[in-house]
Amino acid sequence: MAETARMTHVLIDGENIDATLGTSILGRRPRPEERPRWERLLQFVERRWGQDTNGLFFLAANSELPMSFVQALLAIGFRPIPLSGGPGQKVVDIAIQKTLAELKKREGDVVLVSNDGDFVDHMEDLLDGRRLGLMGFAEFRNAGFAELTARGMEFFDIEYDVHAFNERLPRVRIIPIDEFDPTQYL
Repeated sequence: MAETARMTHVLIDGENIDATLGTSILGRRPRPEERPRWERLLQFVERRWGQDTNGLFFLAANSELPMSFVQALLAIGFRPIPLSGGPGQKVVDIAIQKTLAELKKREGDVVLVSNDGDFVDHMEDLLDGRRLGLMGFAEFRNAGFAELTARGMEFFDIEYDVHAFNERLPRVRIIPIDEFDPTQYL
């Protein structure tokens, strides 16, 4: 029996990336040309880790399914996972958490595309010798992931490492407290 090549599972929390881009970076809903070129994420991981990818893109589809977006995801190699749930349920987070728990039982490496701290514990469970990565915006990454990167999880900035955007994004400068001058804001 032939040995199966090692796989990297790339889990996309598109809502989190889109919300961070819109709310925290642009201050408005992103236009299509300002959104990540999602295929570049898979290409980056394939080049970086030298193995095939299984791209899973989780979508909340409670009211409607954006078919043109789903078709575009399929065309670039993702498996869209449309989800629905009850009021207040974070269906994308729940599905990604379930997927991370299932991956603990399987072979393969994992890259999570999100800044969301709801996944820290599940990612920590995967620090078991496999390659583990987090991809997102460095300045908006949940602080809980810092310990995991110190323990071997790799971090990839979606803009600067992956080059997922066609346009340069405005940057938010995080001010060290000893440089903060309130007179600049009053």
